[in-house]
Formats: sequence, structure tokens, C-alpha cells
Amino acid sequence: MSFTHLQVRSGYSLFQSTMTIDKIVEHAEMLNYRAIALTDERVLYGAVAFYEACIGRGIQPILGLVVPYIYEGISIPIIFYAKNNTGYEQLIKMSTVLETEESPTIEELAMDELIAIVPADNEYVQKTWTEDQLDKFLQTVSSKMNKEDLYIGISHTMMEETNIEKFRTLEQTFYIKAVAIHDVRYAEQKDYIAYDCLQAMHDGRKWDENNVQEQQVRYMKSKDEMKRVFHYWPELMERTEEIVEKCYVHFDFNRVQLPAFPVAEGETAASFLRTLCEKNLQERYPDQLEVAKKRLDMELQVIHDLQFDDYFLIVQDFVQYAKDNGIVVGPGRGSAAGSIVSYLLHITDVDPLKYDLLFERFLNPNRVSMPDIDIDFSDNRRDEVIQYVKQKYGADYVAQIITFGTFAARSLLRELMKTMQVHDEDQQYILRKLPQQRQSTILEVVQDSPDLKKYIKASEKLRRLFSIAMKLEGLPRHISTHAAGIVIGKDKLIQHVPLTHGIHETYLTQYAMNELEKIGLLKMDILGLRNLTLLERIVTSIERTEKVKIDLHHLPENDPKTFALLQKGQTNGIFQLESDGMKSVLRRLKPTSLDDVVAVNALFRPGPMDYIPTYIERKHGTTNFSYLHPDLAPILEKTYGVLIYQEQIMQIAHTFAGLSLGEADILRRAVSKKDHQEMTHIKERFIQGCAQKGYDATIAEEVFSWIIKFADYGFNKSHSVAYSKIAYQLSYLKANYPTHFFAHILSAVANEPEKMISYISEAKQFGIQILPPSVNKSFAYFSVEEGNIRIGLLAMKGIGYETAKLIMQARKEGAFKDLFDFTFRCKGLKRNALEIFILAGALDDLYDNRASLLASIDQAYERTELFGSTLFSKMDMSTAYV
Repeated sequence: MSFTHLQVRSGYSLFQSTMTIDKIVEHAEMLNYRAIALTDERVLYGAVAFYEACIGRGIQPILGLVVPYIYEGISIPIIFYAKNNTGYEQLIKMSTVLETEESPTIEELAMDELIAIVPADNEYVQKTWTEDQLDKFLQTVSSKMNKEDLYIGISHTMMEETNIEKFRTLEQTFYIKAVAIHDVRYAEQKDYIAYDCLQAMHDGRKWDENNVQEQQVRYMKSKDEMKRVFHYWPELMERTEEIVEKCYVHFDFNRVQLPAFPVAEGETAASFLRTLCEKNLQERYPDQLEVAKKRLDMELQVIHDLQFDDYFLIVQDFVQYAKDNGIVVGPGRGSAAGSIVSYLLHITDVDPLKYDLLFERFLNPNRVSMPDIDIDFSDNRRDEVIQYVKQKYGADYVAQIITFGTFAARSLLRELMKTMQVHDEDQQYILRKLPQQRQSTILEVVQDSPDLKKYIKASEKLRRLFSIAMKLEGLPRHISTHAAGIVIGKDKLIQHVPLTHGIHETYLTQYAMNELEKIGLLKMDILGLRNLTLLERIVTSIERTEKVKIDLHHLPENDPKTFALLQKGQTNGIFQLESDGMKSVLRRLKPTSLDDVVAVNALFRPGPMDYIPTYIERKHGTTNFSYLHPDLAPILEKTYGVLIYQEQIMQIAHTFAGLSLGEADILRRAVSKKDHQEMTHIKERFIQGCAQKGYDATIAEEVFSWIIKFADYGFNKSHSVAYSKIAYQLSYLKANYPTHFFAHILSAVANEPEKMISYISEAKQFGIQILPPSVNKSFAYFSVEEGNIRIGLLAMKGIGYETAKLIMQARKEGAFKDLFDFTFRCKGLKRNALEIFILAGALDDLYDNRASLLASIDQAYERTELFGSTLFSKMDMSTAYV
């Protein structure tokens, strides 16, 4: 007898299921189901992953959604299923309305390509099933869809023999078919405890084995088990197959849905892109026009062949908007910095010809994939860029991307131990054994700690704790917003992806980044980088007080002061170079060019870090070295024979084996993944290529082995150059304008006492005096004052921005004369804030006896209240202190 589970919730129905998508499909396969439904409540978070997992295992996916249907003011749950792709779009609209509207109603939405099951165990159905009221409700629902697609769902809890006749009568009375359903929340019956604990965590109740509230039935039953449940009415099971036969949704993972950039009439995206690039050729390459033009032609051809012309125009447009509006944009990020098109469009400020960067590392004509240009903006103005994109393309076409916070080992165990009332002593022991930073699984933690394993084995309660925790680990716990990603649609996004509410009235996709890319939507990363905000503030401060114009993109590249600072390791506050280990490397390396900074940035990671001493020794000529073959010299000479960059691997494969750079990138990827089957093929291709170019077989073998050895360590040079430029910019400002640098780095860490102390100490080494806070001279943040730094008002613990703003506003009328003038003009200042100011010395220049100031607070407030009217506002408030 056939049967398919049509009521299955995943962990994406937060706290309502212990099953991941993979677990649902894996268990369905184990029970020999040929189809399975996913019916999360209100949301379609898991639809794409579920579809892909089912297809991968040869199971038919049924996409569904549990929806609250409002009828005469009553919320009645209905399970809807997509019959086809149009039905899937109708589910998308339903879910979006439910998640984005304040008072959502789905009753007026199209439902003609949906199947609906009304669960009979619902309270409304139970109360009205013998009345005309139920008939009217069912007629209302069926009027929106095909009547034969509406079913009454009968669950195991209602399959007592005495109920059968009632259900048969209901079928005949309302001309509606009944179908078997079973509410599945966990995979196996034994998982009921994990599910009940999950519910307890959600409800905030304590759990123990004597108060289990779950009835142990909501597991994925086998067909035989369902047959026993429905033996009085076996036709109900067969009707699940009737529904399955009606459902067929297909996702096209090969379709790309890129938005079009608006261009003038008679212009194409390709022609406009070329025009923009060629317009900047002379500016960017006055001495290399022919070489640059050849590289440009090659890149534009690849971009056009892959149909990504619009993509580059879209990125160029919002980057230009940012620059036109004074928003600092990073010099580049990732492999996109290897593109001359990006450079000519001013998307990046890294010259790929100067630094030997490869376009194929970014966009490979031999490996079609979506381009990925990540852009850094100052973090305090990133949202302005997103709003611009939303306004340009329309709010319905732009959304930020969802992410899911999951139950991770440490946080899960901490929460679960409280719920299960584990003894405090056991809790403390277990938490001590769990790594605070490393993202290890619970199983890995236990396997890596014999003591913890022994401790767990000694207690039945702890064995149960860890067993439950491993069943809950990895389940979604909450939703969040991706730190950088936005998606732009060719059509309104609701035609392709369900949406939920986001921040700043910008939608949030219900699908995560990987799923969006699979269905062909364009993802872009608009990142906020704190160091760019720091750069912006330092430059603004210099221009305002020193009247010096700083162009971060045209700084002198061999500034003596900057390299002196780097050689001394004075890199506190410098992006990428601040750690003690990096400072030690810089002092030994004594960098003399940006190339050195780029190299150590790439090497300063576990693994390649072992080659830092070699790099330093060879740079200083304290050790001799040779190349495996002279043809390696042009590729490796700038890194003193050390293989550092992924681009170098590609260049070696190109030079020795005659591979195109696109093929060389495929080799690099295959080698780094350690795919043995692919490696065998790649090696044969490499050795053959070397032979065809006249290289000895021994040399070919040695070079290939060398590539394999370094493949895991190779770093993307494009990214290293781009981020090293930010490090150099900050180093330049610190070396040449240290007062401005320290003022703003201190403002950035005002809430981090340890860092603030460290920066103040270093500022003093630079000969900078740190002036105390003053209500007459301090601004909200640290500020430059006659070559020194004045502590900001916000640096005092307990002082918020509104208080600082109040003082700065009152000070516009002139300097405060004394305590009484201060309290009178700063109406609304709370007593505890005034005490903080006095104790911090911020009123010392009004009166230098803090004890007297504290003792005079009551008197000051009394006088402020007494003379607070406009009649006395001009009176001299000064008086003797207590």
C-alpha cells in the first residue's frame, strides 16, 4: 500500500523540529519513500536545499507551506502544496505576505495551482464539522482553487473506529475527500526526548524525564506503521499518492537572472562598458597604452561572452555614487582586484599590470561561474550605498540576504544544561573543556578530550545530555542578516524568492546566499570596513585643521617615514599588521617596498608562516638559493624564490605546461582540493604539456610535486595587494600625521579600555600629550588640539552621545564660567553624569577642587531650578562653592 508523508517540518520551523533538511531526506530514503513533503510554518527557508537534496537521492520533493488562513476572524491552519512552478510562485507570495505585512491576509491571493489540506484535528473543524459553518468555510477555500484539490486531513489521533463514520459522513456531506496525514517533527521515535528538550528551551521551562510533554508519536513512521494506524480506512493512505501525482515543481539551476543596467537608447551594456573603460585608459596607463588596451580587449570579450556586462556596470555605478558622495571605498578585495576592467572603472584601485595580477583568477572563461566583486565601504555609511541601490532599481528588486544562526557546541550545551537542570559543578567542568573560539562539533570536542569523555561516561544524565545535544547541533536557532550580501533581481524578487522583513525597510531574502546563487540571482557583497571609516575621519581631520588635501589613492609609495615606522613594528592600530607576531616579523623583515608588505600579509597564516624566515633571509642576502629551473626565476624573483601566491602557481603551469591561464586556474583549484581522480588527470595533462614544451620529465615531475606542496598555502595575491594598500595608507597617516591618527583610533576604541590604554601609551612615545577631558574644550570624541589630543566626552564611562551633544550645544553660547553656569545652561543633565564629569576632571578648568564641586552639586541644581525661568536667564549665576 502506498503512502507519502505530507506534513513534515524541518528545523527551519524554529524550535518546532529536530530535523535538518538532509536528515529528512536521508530518513525518507531509508524508509523507502519515493516522495516526501516539506511543510514548514509560514516560511520557505529550506525549499531550495530540500529540492536539491531530494533530487540527489531520487526522491520526489513536494513543496508545501503551513499557513494561518483567517476566516471570520479565526485563524485556521491549512497546508498548501505547489502543483507546479506557478503554484510554487503562489507559495512564495503567500509566505512573503505573511512575513512582511503587519496584518497579513492571504485569502485574496491566487491559489488555483495549489493543493490544500485542512487538518481535521484543528479546533475549528472539530467544533463545526456537523454544522453549515464548516461547509461555508470549505466552500470559501475551494472557491479560490480547484475543488478537487481541497482535502480534509485525518491524523492518527482521530483514527478510532467510532470516528470513521463521522469522517465518511463529512466526505459525503461536503463533497470533499479525506486524506491521511501525520505531523512529523523528528526522525525516529527515540528522538522525542530531544524534541521535548527543544520545546522546553523555547518555552523557558525546565526539563526532566518525569515531565515529558511530547507523546512520542511525531516521528517519521514507516509505511507499515501508517498502514496499522489507518487499517480501518486504507483509502486515506492511497490518496496521499493522488496528491503526489499532482505535484511537480522543477528548479532550473542553470538559469542566470542578471538585472539589466539602464543605458541610453542606441547603446548596449557592452558598448557602454567599453566606452567607460576606454575613457580612463589614458589616465590610468599613460605609458602602457598598448599593453593595457590588449588586456582590456581580452577581459571585455570574456565578460561579454559570459553575459556579465551589466554586472560590471551595476557595480561601477554604486561605487561611483559612493565616491561622488564622499564615502570612502576600499582599494579592492578578493580576486576582482586582478581585473583591468575593475581598475579602469575605478571599482578598484589596484593596478593589475603593475602587480602581475591575473584576470583568470577572478573570471575564468574555462569555468563559468558568477562573478564576485566584493566592495568595502566605510562602515558608518555602508547603508547609504544599499539605499542608493534600492532607489535605483526599486525596493521590490533589491533585498539583503538572510543568514541562520545555528545551535553551536558551546552555546547549545550551555543552554541545554540549564534546561535539563545539570548540576552547576558539571556545567562548569564541561564548559571549561569546550573551546571558546574554535568552531568544533560536539563529537570532535569529546573525541579530542579523553578526560571529558571519561567524565561523561560516568553519568547517565550527562550521557543523555550529550546525546540530545548532538541531535540538536546545527539546527537553525534564529535568523540574521548577511554582513555584506545584497541581491538585485531582473524581475521583482517575489517572482523567484520568498522575502521576509529586514532592516531599514529593505527586504530580506528567505533563501541564504548559496541557494540564491543556485537559482541564478545576482549576489553582490557591499561590506562595511571599520578601517575605512578610520581613514575617512583621519583625512577629514587633517584637511580641516592642517588645510592639507590628502589623496589616499596617490600617496607616495616609498615614503621614508612610513617605512621607518613599519621597520620598527610600530603598527598598533594598523589594519592587518597589529598583532604582536606581525610586529615581530616586520622588525625582522625591515620592509622597503609595498611588495614586502603584500608578501608578509600573504605568508602570515598557519602553514605558510613557516616560510617567513626563508623570505626574510633571502631578502637580506644572508642565505643563498637557487631555482629548480631557470624559467621559474621571472615568476618567483620578487618573492625571493618562495612560492607565495596562487597566481604564481597559475603562471608556472602556464610557462611549463603551456596551459592557458584559465586551464591553469582549474589546475590550481583541483590541486588545492586534493581530488585524487582529478589530480591524476591534471598531472597527466601537466606532464604532457611540459614534454611538448621541451622540458625534461624529471623537471616536470619535480615542478608538479612542488606545486602540490605549496597549493594549500598559496594566497590570492590580488586580495593581499588590496588590503596591504589599506595597511600602507594607515601607516602613512600614522607616520606623517600621528596626532590625527591617534585621536581617531582612540575614538574608535573608546569602549575598549585595554586598547585605549595601549594606544595612549604609544601616542606618548610619539611625543603627543594627552589632555584631560574638559566640558569647555572636549568634543564627543578625542580631538586634536594644538598638536596634542584632548580626551573626548564619550571616553568617560557612563556618558552617552545625547549627554555629550547637550554640552556641545550649550557651549555654543560661550565657555562655561563655573559649575552653576554649567548646570544652568545644560538643563536636563542628570546628576550621575555631572558626578562622572567632576570625578574625571572635566570641570577642573572651572574650579580645581573636585571635592568642593561634588559638595556644591545640590546647591547648583537648586539655583538652576530657582532661576530657570527666562526672567532670570541672563543673571550672573556665579556664587561661592561649598
